Amino acid sequence: MTAEAAAAAVHTGRVTALAAELIRHDTRNPPGGEQPVVEPLEAALRDLGAAIEVFEPVPGRPSVLGHVGSGAGPTLLVNGHLDVVPVVEADWSVPPFGGQVRDGLLYGRGACDMKGGIAAALEGLRACRDAGVVPPATIVFHFVADEETGGRLGTEALVGSGLVKADAAVVPEPSELAVGVAERGVLMAEITVRGRAAHGSDPGVGRSAVADAARIVSALHLADFGGHVHPLLGSPTCNVGTIAGGTAANIVAAECRLRVDRRVLPGQTRAGALAQLTRLIDAAGAFDYDTTVLAFAEGSELDVEHPFVAEFREAAGHAPVRGLKLGTDARFLRNRLGIPAVVYGPGSARVAHTADEYVPVTELVAAARTFARLYATFRG
Repeated sequence: MTAEAAAAAVHTGRVTALAAELIRHDTRNPPGGEQPVVEPLEAALRDLGAAIEVFEPVPGRPSVLGHVGSGAGPTLLVNGHLDVVPVVEADWSVPPFGGQVRDGLLYGRGACDMKGGIAAALEGLRACRDAGVVPPATIVFHFVADEETGGRLGTEALVGSGLVKADAAVVPEPSELAVGVAERGVLMAEITVRGRAAHGSDPGVGRSAVADAARIVSALHLADFGGHVHPLLGSPTCNVGTIAGGTAANIVAAECRLRVDRRVLPGQTRAGALAQLTRLIDAAGAFDYDTTVLAFAEGSELDVEHPFVAEFREAAGHAPVRGLKLGTDARFLRNRLGIPAVVYGPGSARVAHTADEYVPVTELVAAARTFARLYATFRG
């Protein structure tokens, strides 16, 4: 079988080396700057005979686009982000941008989120070439900027520019080699609580914004929002991530600010999520406060019965279907363009964004073999 011949041609050393090379190029966001990784990606795409374009909506924030194939027949898109989250180097036991392999694990910022997935997707096409397998579809790679801070300068900008056209898509975020078909969205908000200052020796004369904020935290953190429970994503959640207020221990606090992460299910709107948040606060007491939405990203999902899900699962050895608590750029493809998109990649979200982030080499190889099978068989 041509698909198995392509999968068998995956080269462990080659996919590991490419992932390590990508890790060694620092693309932290913030501050934001994907330029260092453009050259090695262009070299990898040139090796595959790709037509290459660099899309740069603002200086220093490039996305690398590659097209392999005649353009006839269906188009399969692979969308992966180049930026990584910041690091606190003192927390790492290995150099965060060293790309070191130890005990079968490749370490470094972006190892699983998601330079490992990008390397696996490219290796899959290299394996097809080495096996003499010509994919029946055009394979398009979008290696994008800015996903970690919302995607405005990456996938969202590409969508807005009319540059995203595909019959199906894969986003190789870390999924532990499961097939992600649903993901939650997020409402990020800042809540400003106002009190009345007074001398700390007589706190009853004033009203403490810190004390009121503490009651709001108790109402929101790990709150039960009730309503619909998604079969793959469970219930919405809320995390109170930061709190800051007051001026001194001997002054009743006049103001306190909270920042919350409110996860939403597919179909839930910004207005609806904000209204639920407000209802919980108001039910906890009469507070003087206002809420500012910092960011909103919608949830998204692909029908588990969609033919592309079955096609992809076959390429992935009948991997299980899963929902993801985090969000990805798949939402732009599903919600705005109606492109059937799955999330599939090596590594675990549990180690993404952590110190000593890693991806198992065995999963890099397994993911590359899945991509090779998919490229060899995809017919839209």
